[in-house]
Amino acid sequence: MKRLFFLAAMVVLFSGPLVASELVYQPVNPNFGGNPLNGTHLLGNAQSQNKHKDPDAGTSGFERPSDLERLASSLQSRLLSQLLADVGEGNEGSIVTDDFAINIVDDQGILSIIIEDMNTGEITQIEVDGLVPDTF
Repeated sequence: MKRLFFLAAMVVLFSGPLVASELVYQPVNPNFGGNPLNGTHLLGNAQSQNKHKDPDAGTSGFERPSDLERLASSLQSRLLSQLLADVGEGNEGSIVTDDFAINIVDDQGILSIIIEDMNTGEITQIEVDGLVPDTF
């Protein structure tokens, strides 16, 4: 009995005041309110566990144009720009290539652009009105 009393006294003396707080859940995933700095780590873990490989991962679908193709595109753009500038000065013009034919006509302030696809024969006509400014 003395031994039990001594053991109980020792437990009470050495236990001291016990401090406790409530448990608070802290999510890890930033999508659910966790620390945003965990995002990179979690993404790296997910990618390392992914066993599925994209068959098209090596190809982006974009092919860089060659220097010759870029030069041709630049020349076409320059020719169209010059043609439109000439129409603005009162001259009419047209451009014919292997792929298309463009005819630009200014009819008293109504600009008509007629584009013909040489391969399919399809014709597109664009009309812009109001090019002549009103004079006061």
